[in-house]
Amino acid sequence: MWPLLLAVAASSCTTLSGNEDPPRVVTLEARRFAYTPAVIELNKDQPVILELISKDGLHGFNAPQLGLRSDVAPQAPARLSFTPHEKGRFLFHCDIFCGSGHDEMSGEIVVVD
Repeated sequence: MWPLLLAVAASSCTTLSGNEDPPRVVTLEARRFAYTPAVIELNKDQPVILELISKDGLHGFNAPQLGLRSDVAPQAPARLSFTPHEKGRFLFHCDIFCGSGHDEMSGEIVVVD
């Protein structure tokens, strides 16, 4: 039984080789009624960690074309890890109502070669 468990555990591990890029950490601040920065430029196939921080209240982060979604609460930074594999422009927006300017709270991720 033990050898089987060790084999399963070993097969599910991923290690970084010397050829892989380290994740790029990008901090995104949410505040009524904007994200800073509003445009994030990323490189295709480079791993990314989005660090989401709220400066005032509860917000949401939703980038549906990239399959990314998180709540963004004060005092509780959220982290989303992903690797963009397609070039293009991908919109994100706040999906938790945060007041009268909520509909304008959006931004864009631009993925380049």
